[in-house]
Amino acid sequence: MPDAPALHRYDDGEALAEALAARVAGQLRAGLVGRGAAVLAVSGGSTPKRFFERLSQQPLDWASVAVTLVDERWVPESSERSNARLVKAHLLQHAAAAARFVPLYAEAPTPEAAMPALRARVATLPAPFDAVVLGMGGDGHTASFFPGGDRLAEALDRKGAARVLPMRAPGAGEPRITFTLPALLDSHALFLHIEGEAKRAVLDAACAPGSTLPVAAVLRAAPTLETFWCP
Repeated sequence: MPDAPALHRYDDGEALAEALAARVAGQLRAGLVGRGAAVLAVSGGSTPKRFFERLSQQPLDWASVAVTLVDERWVPESSERSNARLVKAHLLQHAAAAARFVPLYAEAPTPEAAMPALRARVATLPAPFDAVVLGMGGDGHTASFFPGGDRLAEALDRKGAARVLPMRAPGAGEPRITFTLPALLDSHALFLHIEGEAKRAVLDAACAPGSTLPVAAVLRAAPTLETFWCP
């Protein structure tokens, strides 16, 4: 049974975005001081737009920051479904435009075909990550850890050696590429950003005894995860 994660509650999305941006920026600054570079992994979807916009204006040495995605749909950047497109439109702006972006999509027909190139690409990211910001779907997925995912068990294996894996699932739409649980846990700080009462109910269900929701596996493995939530 996972413990309930530390929960930071805010009255609205604006207050949450400001607080999470300040918290993540603090983690990046610590990385910059400690090793002269920092790595941030973020999630896609509609929820993080305000957070991205607030973070993009945080004063720090963005030229020494690498930004990547927790997971990506297997679509080119020209698609409105692309998480890379979202990040470039809302995060890699203002001061953050100087950051180095490391995408999880490559020109290949399938994620499997691109795995050698993607493994080499993510190997350029200094480990551990300084901050990872996860989202969560109404089905309890986080990253591309979808219920019924064809490689879900492999992705959640804490002893697994892979850092990125393809994923296909009935609820995923397109094929995906995702960082694995061990890769995400290799971080100085792990955050979960959710909004709305429905998402809070899913989180509560994931904390219940015997939960099989994919996000429950993350909660069990990452006891220091912090949740940022607003109604």
